[in-house]
Formats: sequence, structure tokens, C-alpha cells
Amino acid sequence: MAPNLTFAPQNAVRTGAIHAEDDSSATRSVAVSGADILTVRNLSKIFGPKPERAAELIRQGLGRNEIFERTGNMVAVNDVSLSVRTGEIFVVMGLSGSGKSTLVRLLNRLIEPTSGQVVLEGRDIAPMSRLELQAVRRKKMAMVFQSFALLPNRTVLDNVAYGLEVAGQKKNERYETARAALTRVGLGSYEKLLPSELSGGMQQRVGLARALAVDPSVLLMDEAFSALDPLIRFEMQNELLRLQKDGQRTIVFISHDIEEAIKIGGRIGIMKDGCLIQVGTPAELIQSPADDYVRDFFRHVDVSRFLKASSLLTAVDRGLIRCDTGAPAERYLNQLIDSGVECGYVCDESGRYQGCVTPASLHKCGSRPIRDALLRDVTAVALDTDLHELSSIALGQEHDVPVIDAQGKLAGVVSCRMILRQVMERRGS
Repeated sequence: MAPNLTFAPQNAVRTGAIHAEDDSSATRSVAVSGADILTVRNLSKIFGPKPERAAELIRQGLGRNEIFERTGNMVAVNDVSLSVRTGEIFVVMGLSGSGKSTLVRLLNRLIEPTSGQVVLEGRDIAPMSRLELQAVRRKKMAMVFQSFALLPNRTVLDNVAYGLEVAGQKKNERYETARAALTRVGLGSYEKLLPSELSGGMQQRVGLARALAVDPSVLLMDEAFSALDPLIRFEMQNELLRLQKDGQRTIVFISHDIEEAIKIGGRIGIMKDGCLIQVGTPAELIQSPADDYVRDFFRHVDVSRFLKASSLLTAVDRGLIRCDTGAPAERYLNQLIDSGVECGYVCDESGRYQGCVTPASLHKCGSRPIRDALLRDVTAVALDTDLHELSSIALGQEHDVPVIDAQGKLAGVVSCRMILRQVMERRGS
């Protein structure tokens, strides 16, 4: 490796924050479970004869193009730091020449870094020997390329089993593993065909199965679907989401397509001129872009499909009523009036949402059970309900929209005011 240089960051990475506001503001983020499995620290790559000179010019604040003009060195990746969590799909995206494909090749040392660290499962891959690095590529960090990279004279089954063959696995064992991988990607009956007998989408599935066969800790995918027809690409995106959900696989996915990034990415890192500009969930990047460059990515995207109730809700502090639904409604009338809110949200003792009430419905119900005071025209939604559906619901009811989690517990509410504001902002952009 080249000597370890220290680079001054040209652009600080901004992690998006979502501000969901009504009369008060609250900050929320969509959490992804799992500890960090892959950590990148101050990673840089400078192509050319004088990387030390280019690094000095970076510290002086010069841009990529000016550095190239002065030195002939290309700053492909500049001081990138990020972390990838176990079980998430982390998408790196940017325009052509932004450094994203170089970055993914630095992760498994297909390209040697100029400086920085790549730590996989607690081990820095920089000082690894050639044999150790080969083992990492075969077992820990598999890669799927845009070009499929299949062996034309081998059957589908032999292509999928190739990595296991190189690793020395016995024929029966590797074929059993390869067949299981082909079944996972829907190609179980195609094992005897040659790659030339398959469509482009099917060839890409073979490439994906080959990577899955080694059961890697991290799967690297460099523009893996960009050469496919739109319909096949859509199907492969869905297939990838299914595989990730079933196996909780960790995937680093490189893309230049913002719609693809939003669809599959748990978090997205946006690159420009070799720098990582911002990292966040799709909702965070949409609502709190770091700069105009990030904002422009979403300018022609119908983001109402990607803004979810989980990123727009506020907690219910006042107006929360915990009780048995058989309790007398009048018992909670003064509590709701004193809270100063227009409506209250009734939950049982375990927190499961039961319905919405108002002072008027409680008063009208009197001594009857509070279940009789629940409003019939208030719809509760799931956390993944998108802005488009939220706006349709808000048009049909007077009160804020309750949001419940997978267990039926009240997670919060999305105010009609927030929904209207988001719709107007999307329309304005």
C-alpha cells in the first residue's frame, strides 16, 4: 500500500435529521437495528504520480478540478467516513464521476487506498496479506457487478458454485449450496443452461446467486441492475428486498438512480466530487437536505411515496387516555378538557390503541362505556403509510391521524397541518 496520508476533509458529512412539527417540534429518525459491521474511516484514493502533493492542495482548500490541472492527480475519493449496520441496505449514490464505484472497490481492496481504514467485523483489511484478503473476498465480502461477469462456458450451476470450488469445497457440498442459492433467486430449474441461454435479468440473478452461495457478511453491489430493462430492474429490486428481509443480509449498493436508492435503501450516502456529502434515511434526505446538490436529486421524484408516517408523527403527550374501554366515559371528560386538546386517544393498559374521543363524544356518552364514545370517522394507519395515503385520509376526517405500530400500540399522531404542509412543499418543488 501507499504511505498513510492524512487528508483534511473538504466537505463534512451531514447526517439528516427529521423535524416533525406541529405547535411544538420533535426530532425523530428511522432506526435500523444492528451493530456496525463495516466501518470506513477517512478513506481516500488519489490516482496519479504525486498523491502527496494533491493531498497538500486538498488541505489548502483547492477543488478536485484545480488539483487535476496543477498536478495531473485525480482525487477519486476524499476523506470518506461512514458505517454500515448489520442487516441494512446502505446505498451509495451520486452522479457519474462522483467516486461511488471507486469507493465500493476500496472496501474490498480491489483498489488500494491512498489512506484511511476499512474495518470489517472489527478487523482492518489494510494490513492483511494477499491470502487473508482472498479469504475475505471469498467468504466475507462478495461482489455483484453490473456486467454479470459469468463464465460463458460453464453451466448456471457451475457458475454459482465457482466461488465454493475455488475455496476447496467438495463437489457434492458446493452443488447443494449452489442449488439452494439458485432456488432463493427463482432459478432452481435452470441449473443446466449456459449463461448465453438466459435473459439479462436471469443472468443477473445467477450473479446474485453466486454471491449468496458463499453467504458473505457483506454483499457489495456495483450498479448491479443498471444494465437491465426497466421491468426486469423493478423485479430485481423487489427480489433484493425479499432476500434482505428473509436473511437480514448486509448490502452496500451503488446506484446513480435516486428512485432505486429510495426504494431499496435503509440509508443513503450521497457523494459529490469524491466527498460524502450527507448520509441519512430517504425521509431525512428529503426533509432535511444538506445543500442544493442533495435537494436537486429529489426535484423530479414524487417523494410522497417515500415520506412515511413514521417520519412525520409526533408523540401524544396530552390527551392520552389509558383505561379499560368498559370504564364510564364521563370519568375522563374533565381530564380531556383540562389537557386543552381537541381530541383524546384511548389505549388499553398494554398501550394498544382503541380509538379517538372528543369532549363532546364523552359528554354525550355520559355514564356509558367509553367504547361507545369512540369516533367512527377517525382512521388509524401503520407506520409505513406514505404521504399520498395520509393526505387522502386527512381530507376525509377532521382530526389528526393516529399511527400504530406492528403490535397495535399508539406510536403517535400525524397532524393534518403537517400533512398539508408536506403536500404544499412537494407541490412547490
